[in-house]
Amino acid sequence: MRILTFTGKGGVGKTSVSAATAVRLSEMGHRTLVLSTDPAHSLSDSFNIQLGAEPTKIKENLHAIEVNPYVDLKQNWHSVQKYYTRIFMAQGVSGVMADEMTILPGMEELFSLLRIKRYKSAGLYDALVLDTAPTGETLRLLSLPDTLSWGMKAVKNVNKYIVRPLSKPLSKMSDKIAYYIPPEDAIESVDQVFDELEDIREILTDNVKSTVRLVMNAEKMSIKETMRALTYLNLYGFKVDMVLVNKLLDAQENSGYLEKWKGIQQKYLGEIEEGFSPLPVKKLKMYDQEIVGVKSLEVFAHDIYGDTDPSGMMYDEPPIKFVRQGDVYEVQLKLMFANPVDIDVWVTGDELFVQIGNQRKIITLPVSLTGLEPGDAVFKDKWLHIPFDLEKQGQHHRTREYNKA
Repeated sequence: MRILTFTGKGGVGKTSVSAATAVRLSEMGHRTLVLSTDPAHSLSDSFNIQLGAEPTKIKENLHAIEVNPYVDLKQNWHSVQKYYTRIFMAQGVSGVMADEMTILPGMEELFSLLRIKRYKSAGLYDALVLDTAPTGETLRLLSLPDTLSWGMKAVKNVNKYIVRPLSKPLSKMSDKIAYYIPPEDAIESVDQVFDELEDIREILTDNVKSTVRLVMNAEKMSIKETMRALTYLNLYGFKVDMVLVNKLLDAQENSGYLEKWKGIQQKYLGEIEEGFSPLPVKKLKMYDQEIVGVKSLEVFAHDIYGDTDPSGMMYDEPPIKFVRQGDVYEVQLKLMFANPVDIDVWVTGDELFVQIGNQRKIITLPVSLTGLEPGDAVFKDKWLHIPFDLEKQGQHHRTREYNKA
């Protein structure tokens, strides 16, 4: 299943672009689902059809859905929520407050992500188009699997090696103890969610099937936010294959009151094309009416893609590379707009940590690099190069063997 994620600053028109892309995919024979994860859903408005928490048929080969996080939360977390609510209420917490305390931050978005894996496994669709919330929320959504990976492993180990082996023997010792032992269905729910979360990370960072497309306007705030988004998306291993600049005034026509605004757009267009190169930059015009309904979306889709297939890879370069040259092994990350001063790099065990501001990426290193300290990271041509000298590891190994002898 080809996965296309659209994101950008609020108000740039990413829902219209997402819907138009889905319409074009369906026209080309791809069984397509367009899914909105934005809490302020506008996909219904774009298609001019009321959508629900399950896929609704729009036309041949095209379904759409506006996910309801509370429906997903109940389906995936009900047994866990029921158990913790019981525990909190036993401590004197009121029912409503106890329910709220059982929902971890980011949990609603997490269950929206789980749908991706389930739709992929079901094999019902050839293409999935994600219409996401504004950039900041999208980054939080897409980075959840990476952010929660450490805690996920810890909780799974606690369940596997402590909770499961001890729950039955302890529950037989006392009814009071048994009251606090989590039921089997709650433990299984936690395990299942965490297993699927790991799968989601692999699906979204599969640079062959999953890409992100950035929608922006030719104005300073939108450009700056898109630059930050591209940097952080690349940091987390998401491949961006296209930039779409929306709502451009026609340079050949007199725009009257907006003539000055048109000049501002043209100035920024040059900066966008230069700054985001070599990514393809698609320019989309401002229409003289709203893009609402399937017919309008079909026209918009043709202006975006022409006769090309939207599912194609518009630009093909992985954001993270592992390159070996002689005895030097480099981890390379494409961080196009990062300030080198804001980048921190360190290694713990077999994990490489790269942090930019408050965004952190954890990269599991190959076995051959485990225990080896990285050299000085260098920023060249929009890429961060982190070297590991394998010869130094060999010297360390030989010294250790000599000391043992």
